[in-house]
Amino acid sequence: MPMATADYIAHRHEDGTVQTVAAHLQGTAQLAAQFADAFGAGAVGRTAGMLHDIGKYSAAFQVRIRDPEHTAKVDHSTAGAKAAIQNNLPEVAFAVAGHHGGLPDGGTRQDTAGTPTLFGRLSKQIPACEAWQQEIALPPCPPPPCRGKGNYAQAFFTRMLYSCLVDADYLDTEAFMQAAKQPPRGGYAALPTLLQKLRAKTDAFLGAAEPKELDAKRNAILQTCIAQGRHQPRGLYSLTVPTGGGKTIASLSFALEQAVALGMARVVYVIPYTSIIDQTVDVFGKILGPENVLAHHAGADYLLREEGELTPQEYRCALAAENWDAPVVVTTAVQFFESLYANRPARCRKLHNLANSVLVFDEAQTLPVPYLRPCVAAIAELVGRYRASAVLCTATQPALGPLFAEFGTAPPLQEICPGGAELYLAFRRTTLADCGVCSQAALAARLAEAPQVLCVVNRRSTAQALYAALPPEGRYCLTTLLSAQDRRAHLAAIRLRLRQGLPCRVVSTSLIEAGVDVDFPTAYREQAGLDSILQTAGRCNREGKNPAAESIVTVFRLEGSAPPSMLSQNIAALLAVQRLCPALDTPAAIAQYFTLLRGIKGSPALDRKEILPAFAQGRCGCAFPFAWVAEAFTLIESPTRSIYLPLGAGAPLCARLKDGERNRALFRALGPHSVSVYPDHFAALCAAGALDLPDENTAILADTSLYDPQTGLKLAVEGGQGWFF
Repeated sequence: MPMATADYIAHRHEDGTVQTVAAHLQGTAQLAAQFADAFGAGAVGRTAGMLHDIGKYSAAFQVRIRDPEHTAKVDHSTAGAKAAIQNNLPEVAFAVAGHHGGLPDGGTRQDTAGTPTLFGRLSKQIPACEAWQQEIALPPCPPPPCRGKGNYAQAFFTRMLYSCLVDADYLDTEAFMQAAKQPPRGGYAALPTLLQKLRAKTDAFLGAAEPKELDAKRNAILQTCIAQGRHQPRGLYSLTVPTGGGKTIASLSFALEQAVALGMARVVYVIPYTSIIDQTVDVFGKILGPENVLAHHAGADYLLREEGELTPQEYRCALAAENWDAPVVVTTAVQFFESLYANRPARCRKLHNLANSVLVFDEAQTLPVPYLRPCVAAIAELVGRYRASAVLCTATQPALGPLFAEFGTAPPLQEICPGGAELYLAFRRTTLADCGVCSQAALAARLAEAPQVLCVVNRRSTAQALYAALPPEGRYCLTTLLSAQDRRAHLAAIRLRLRQGLPCRVVSTSLIEAGVDVDFPTAYREQAGLDSILQTAGRCNREGKNPAAESIVTVFRLEGSAPPSMLSQNIAALLAVQRLCPALDTPAAIAQYFTLLRGIKGSPALDRKEILPAFAQGRCGCAFPFAWVAEAFTLIESPTRSIYLPLGAGAPLCARLKDGERNRALFRALGPHSVSVYPDHFAALCAAGALDLPDENTAILADTSLYDPQTGLKLAVEGGQGWFF
């Protein structure tokens, strides 16, 4: 005898209470519709929510849910996917089929039941579950707004719908399973309240009695950003402000003003490197209240410990990182873009909260060239079809207007703060010089003569060698051969010595360039791309305390050292711009440089993995290769291996590794106590017996004499293979 529909169970709590399938479908559908309303697809979201678990009406699933000893898996997703296809909703079918295991590739009609594609799933024989039709009435559902706009737009919509569904499913299940003690989600200040906090801060700047000349210029930039934020519609914007122009507060002002004026949901700040996230979060937190600013990156403190070890505020952050429901989110470009091309529930869950939000891309010139077209396409899609605004914010604007125009999705790129040439002239605080070719010994001598100096080089081996040739007092070496913890400690010491006027000579690789807040009276930069040279210049006379004519940024080429091959095209573009432009530190020269660089690299180099053609033309007969793209789209492509350092706070963590412990929280906690090395360096360390290898994926530095907290892991290993770059 068939069960009554009210007896069909979706979830069972350990205390014996149950949630019916109907209640779970209705709760999930309501949330999914609410989320999808942000981009005009509420009805589609509701349908996805109603269909996602109809397979739980099968007798096989009911046996499993009622009998704790019955652990065999039951497919409860395919039924909803089949129902969606019958209703001509393939977007819903993808989302429902993948709401636990991930969005599958579309596949072909020839795929059989064992093929891990949507067509393969649709060909499966599944347990009967017709009982759902007795109490679930599908709401009217017009065609999704992505129809007729091409495969990429349809795939992007599918992923956004998937985000709505998986977040709604998680939240409804969480509400039932933790009814007695609801997790501390939400409770943030409203955006208008945050705007008032920001205005109180900016009013103090703008109300200064007689601001200095540069402060007056910063105030003019800030006032322009405030006015533009209040009156400009959603769209695609650039904010081109020279270093020292106050772009961090100015961009936040534009974003919050626009968000409040247009009733938008949140501000998402995308930063290229974790090394500068903390300083941005600190600035925002002091203004808006730290409880209203979510920092989401791999090194965030709340992600480095187990749930039971977290404070209430940290636990709240951990929950917000799941779906980005905070009013201000600061994250990395890796987290942002890899999530937009991901296919797994945990990575995609937050995507729907990008709709109707202001997205600020700090240091926009660092968008990765091999993935530039897919990154631009995603931004254009969010702006053109998901009611978002995007701001490309940098001192070295990468001239992406023509690339955005190729997609035709977003409105034309507009500059928030026009008059760039005059601004750059007003904020010019350095003078570029070129000393030609010099020996390493001559360069070290010049650095030793300067009490405070920054020198940025292209190779880690060069940095270590120059460091060794400097006077011991106040010398620092910054490279990725240092652990993140030691780099942070060195930067704190460097800032203190600079403020106190003590000797401070720093040799660094390019990691110091993008956004790191330091101020040297003079700087040297080994020849590289124009953007790198100007970013180094941004670390010189940053506060404008000295005349520009005395604040020299010297470009040099090392004798007997060819530039790394990865920089050859950047240098070629630089040399071409030098022939065309009398001054390099101007918006016109910067735009010319990026245009030439992309021309030299060629269009295929801007989408090296052919992500966009995979949707436009299909891949292996599959027009919607969600799983393939998720695996292919990896912004940080490095064949490096992590070596964990059993030093200081890293020692007990490494001991846990040796004892066999393996979990995400432990590896996250180990992150700041690790160094990434290339395969030949790793092989040399192995050959020298310098590593403990508890398993094939884990390496611990056994010979700790090879790591110097001042310079990092040695490149030359006795008994190894020599020097590695």
